[in-house]
Amino acid sequence: MPDPAPISVPDLHQRVVSVFSRCGLNAQSANAVAHVIVAGERDNCKSHGLYRIEGCLRVLAAGKVMPDAVPELHDAGKAVIEVDAHGGFAPAAFETGVDRLAERAKEIGLAALVIRNCLHFSALWHDVEALAEKGLASLSMCPSYAFVAPAGGSTPLLGTNPLAFGWPRSGTNPYVFDFATSVAARGEIELHRRSGTPIPEGWAVDRDGTPTTDPDAALAGAMLPFGAHKGSAISTMIELLAGAMLGEFMSLEALEFTGGNGLLPHHGALVLALDPATFSARSGRDPVAEGEKLLTAIAGQGARLPSQRRFKARDAAMKNGIQLTSAEMDQLDRFEKDGLAALSE
Repeated sequence: MPDPAPISVPDLHQRVVSVFSRCGLNAQSANAVAHVIVAGERDNCKSHGLYRIEGCLRVLAAGKVMPDAVPELHDAGKAVIEVDAHGGFAPAAFETGVDRLAERAKEIGLAALVIRNCLHFSALWHDVEALAEKGLASLSMCPSYAFVAPAGGSTPLLGTNPLAFGWPRSGTNPYVFDFATSVAARGEIELHRRSGTPIPEGWAVDRDGTPTTDPDAALAGAMLPFGAHKGSAISTMIELLAGAMLGEFMSLEALEFTGGNGLLPHHGALVLALDPATFSARSGRDPVAEGEKLLTAIAGQGARLPSQRRFKARDAAMKNGIQLTSAEMDQLDRFEKDGLAALSE
């Protein structure tokens, strides 16, 4: 069967909203979650696209996320702003706090957004891009589930613990990177499992600590940090900053909280925003222009800046629509028609 015709970004967004509304999510959360998922498809980041719908529906079916949660902003007028997600999905909490975070960063130079008590599933580039559009540099990070063994170990203790950075640019897309501190995102291993293809060597070990290319054995064993001890140290930093420091779950606690059943993780998140104009005010130099010298020089050597492929895919999707497979459209149809009941099919 040939693949269906491409679907426009707005049309796909509306269909994903319809799925979540059908399953009981309130309008704020349905739109915020759909925005992130559709952005993943738009940018050809399949591991954070429609694939994530099923995981979100499973936590709804299990009663592990509050479908009617309304994020609550707490602002004492200081550098740290908090949003309590009240057990809801993280995207709605981020949207609740991002404007206040940007205002505070421009007011005092730097500010932090603490997201508490949330279910997390989304790519972090969404956060830092939103802040770069407001002229701010930013870092976003969060723990995950304990799926990753520390360097030199064989038992899962760390999360995949993503880290994203964004830098504003003038007249073009921002400089953005977003990567798991594991060799690959867990979603990438799951996609290999679904397609029946082996994972690359060096991604994971099995239950006995033996290197494996079998995605099933990898998912039952432990993923590995990128860069050996360096990635392990960065991952540990994220556990401390976005877990321990916030008084929220670290990755091992998040896994124990759900009983290790593979549902989306429950934890917090940390987003730091920095105003380049404030930091450079006494220098007499334009920080964005100075940064552009470096980024232009990198590209001038033929090197690819992070996210360039994603931005290219975005341009194509906005012009020509998103190409989904027949299987993806069929699953979307089932979720839209049957809601949570489609999970048992």
